[in-house]
Amino acid sequence: MNPKVSIIVPVYNVEDYLERCLDSLINQTFRDIEVITINGGSTDKSLDILKIYENKDKRIKVIDKENFGVSYNRNLGISEARGEYIVFVDSDDWIELNMIENMYKHIDSVDIVMCTYIREFKNHSKEKRFNLPKISMYENQQVKSQLLRKLVGPLKEELSNPEYLDALGTVWAKMYRKDLLINNDIKFVDLNEIGSGEDTLFNIYAFNKANKVVLLNKPMYHYWRDNPKSITSRYISNFKEKRRTYFKYIKNFIKENNLDSNYEIALNNRICISVLGMELIECSKDNNESMFIKIRNIKDILEEGYMREAYKNLDLKNFKIHWRIFYLFNKKAMALPSYVMINGIEFLRKRIA
Repeated sequence: MNPKVSIIVPVYNVEDYLERCLDSLINQTFRDIEVITINGGSTDKSLDILKIYENKDKRIKVIDKENFGVSYNRNLGISEARGEYIVFVDSDDWIELNMIENMYKHIDSVDIVMCTYIREFKNHSKEKRFNLPKISMYENQQVKSQLLRKLVGPLKEELSNPEYLDALGTVWAKMYRKDLLINNDIKFVDLNEIGSGEDTLFNIYAFNKANKVVLLNKPMYHYWRDNPKSITSRYISNFKEKRRTYFKYIKNFIKENNLDSNYEIALNNRICISVLGMELIECSKDNNESMFIKIRNIKDILEEGYMREAYKNLDLKNFKIHWRIFYLFNKKAMALPSYVMINGIEFLRKRIA
């Protein structure tokens, strides 16, 4: 008999965190699950840990593959899933023991159930707060106007907190109806093509096909922010070119679905705000280039044709003062002060963590 829920866990060199993650899954109060783990060529003890757990809990399935990337592993997990519903968990994160049960209670006749989350650091935790009721229901056009459009990008006052842009975009902290994904051939795009943002693209495609979505305003997912091996912590080569491809995917999506001008403005704003992430990657400690080359590369990013076009239409009035200054520098293609501010952001991040 097939399980109700399939939990998909891509694994790559997470021996220090994997047991914490797996323990939170096998001890769920909702028992009718399978845990599909895909080991993508780990060189540490991750595969050994997976096999130990597979031997002690028949609900765990271990798939051992070469390192084809997280998008490949998640797509493989979807194809292997036997459950009616799918949940994604990253292998350095963990979930509350009643998360699956709470989500499952609300999944009947719903396409996607979401919950909120807690950012976990070595010395403290920080809940991601949303100014919403305990339970919010979005149906039909509400899914498009209140969720899908935000996935494409922010409008007006939403620009006041650009660092929260992708809080909705994660595939973890969500439960998907598997038929929604299979029937609409919704898959993750390879990171070799787009660099990052595969979660947001996946959700853009999924929310576009969803008729009903529930948000549980309760933090049940724990997002670990102190894994130095995480893909979000690493330097990505050729990221400028990959980011251009990423935006083409969203632009084509808007065109193919005949979406209105709000989506085009939202994408324009996303392009402008994305400079923050692009410059953070350029200034990553894993990038061994000199300060001068990093500044030159930032200048190249800011002078890209599509970037200049986007910044022409960026309205700075809705930004908080520090972000207004930062994006004003970018709008004027001033690489040096942008570089200084980016390194200040990195310094503050380390101090806060």
